[in-house]
Amino acid sequence: MDSGELGPEEKLVAGDVARGVSRLFLRNDLLSISEVPLGNGRRVDLFALSPKGLVTIVEIKVSKADLLGDGKWPEYLDYCDRFFWAVPQGFDLALLQRPHLMPERTGLIVADRYDAAIVREAQSTMLAPARRKVETLRFARRAARRLLVSIEAEDEAAF
Repeated sequence: MDSGELGPEEKLVAGDVARGVSRLFLRNDLLSISEVPLGNGRRVDLFALSPKGLVTIVEIKVSKADLLGDGKWPEYLDYCDRFFWAVPQGFDLALLQRPHLMPERTGLIVADRYDAAIVREAQSTMLAPARRKVETLRFARRAARRLLVSIEAEDEAAF
């Protein structure tokens, strides 16, 4: 999902999908953050870490045009152990069976604002140890930076 190319309604739906997937992940002890730049300059919709340091990337799609017009997503595969598509309820899941979307490798999550369900599990492909270390550190620093910014915003609002 490139939020710059989505209309207001699609942005709301994409945000709801991200929230539902994040809740699913939290229940399964995966911690995620949204809009994460990778070392190759691409930005992923959700980046999650498991307690063992396994990396899961989620690409959110809210429309057929959004899905079929995205040619960047294969560049995410070298940065994760598992890759999932996440779509809102009512999305045509048959679209995600197309060979160029690698259904044998990619997982599928259906989500709404409150929850999500894994419809198809993603194949695990182990990330190179050096890349895992770099991306885990990048994740930790980004999460810490976002926390500090939110604390600063709360402090500013108090005055």
